[in-house]
Amino acid sequence: MARRHSPYYHQFVALGAEIVDRIGFDAAFRFSSVQAEHVATRTAAGMYDVYYQGAVDVKGREAEAFLNSVLVNDVRRLTDGGVLYSSVPNEAGGMIDDLTVFRFSAEHYWLCPTPSRVDRVVAHLTEQSRGRLAYVTNCVSGTAYLSIQGPHSRTILAGLTSLDLSTAALPYYHFRQGILAEVPVVLSRTGYSGELGYELFYPRDYADHMWTAILDAGEPYELKPAGLGALRSVRIEKKYPLYGLDLDETTSPYEAGVGWTVHLDKGDFVGRDALQRQRDAGVNRVLVGIAFDGIGFLPKLGDPVTFDGRSVGKITSADIGYTLGRTLALGYLEPSIADGTGVVVTTVDGTSATGTVHHAALYDPDRSRARA
Repeated sequence: MARRHSPYYHQFVALGAEIVDRIGFDAAFRFSSVQAEHVATRTAAGMYDVYYQGAVDVKGREAEAFLNSVLVNDVRRLTDGGVLYSSVPNEAGGMIDDLTVFRFSAEHYWLCPTPSRVDRVVAHLTEQSRGRLAYVTNCVSGTAYLSIQGPHSRTILAGLTSLDLSTAALPYYHFRQGILAEVPVVLSRTGYSGELGYELFYPRDYADHMWTAILDAGEPYELKPAGLGALRSVRIEKKYPLYGLDLDETTSPYEAGVGWTVHLDKGDFVGRDALQRQRDAGVNRVLVGIAFDGIGFLPKLGDPVTFDGRSVGKITSADIGYTLGRTLALGYLEPSIADGTGVVVTTVDGTSATGTVHHAALYDPDRSRARA
């Protein structure tokens, strides 16, 4: 089956990016080195579109009530211009996807799913919306996207727009509509890096123009195009889970460490009964971080984790956290394994290393940089 492309695929090729398959997409893994792109994101700015991000449009008189019935979070918490992190549960409480929700009005929302999950999310929402005054439209193919992440991101973008990008005017997890580089955009104060950053959505026809405009504007500020490798590296320092590795349809928000997104008191929604039972009874596994000394050991998906000589879980993903100078992993362990515990991870070739369990992000745990 042919792999799908971002609107910037030809830019990736022209810049000599290493291309990898990311769940059916030709993704740019790196343009220079993962470490250089990671460091640029932490110290200057990185420009990301590793695979096709876009919007699913939900409109109608019952849009708010409908979304509240298919998401675990409470959409009523949003006001116009607000963004919410949530997941789409199945009847068993598993996560069909984790995504962001954008409110334009009480009758108009966007969902921004994981690219590889768009078709599954759209099919589920379409089925659930039958008989409701809520209409689901997949707009992903008509949308282009870029994510500008890093401490210089505000300065770079401010030179291309008259929108006020200050924190007072555009707080974390809010968005505005306006013109940037002469293009109509939805500009959102969100991202996957843990830094000050913005996500831009605009018509696909302007993809080349926007890529060039931002790259040129960012040159004096050491902006670098960045790939999937750097994105995975910065996100693991923040302990952000990645769908397809750390999350799937058998994973619940309580297991994944995002139980705070579940609002059981908002009324009925898909999977509510299963999630309430799980909250009351507790879970058998939880997603934790594991930090190793140095960067010489890199476990893989499925590698076993042991404590005191017995199996307590498995690794789901691992990457080098270049800012911290350590290999970091995520994995599901028994809930009894406390923060700070030393556990042993063994790779398929028999190599073992001891890592320390951490439940919070090791990098900027209070999110002060993203909120800057």
